[in-house]
Amino acid sequence: MSIRASDDDRERIVAALEQHTGAGRLTLDEFAERAQVAHAARTLGELAAVVHDLPAPAQAGPPQAELSQPPAPRRELLMLLAVAALTLLILGLFMALSR
Repeated sequence: MSIRASDDDRERIVAALEQHTGAGRLTLDEFAERAQVAHAARTLGELAAVVHDLPAPAQAGPPQAELSQPPAPRRELLMLLAVAALTLLILGLFMALSR
């Protein structure tokens, strides 16, 4: 017994085919043929056959180079530092003028 494919399943496969075409794994003719088969597919098995020879999508997440970098400072921290610097500047001016 095969599981029926939904419209979302078919659109997801066509979107994957578009990505593979953009990456150079499929020609435009191959994309057109496979997209036509995907739109006509009735079961998930038929959809799987359309992409059986293509690599699975990469896992979502940052690349390794991004993992080794420290996190960017938050806007709130920058605002706090700016307020502290301005306070010290005003205090310094007040002390200089009161002499």
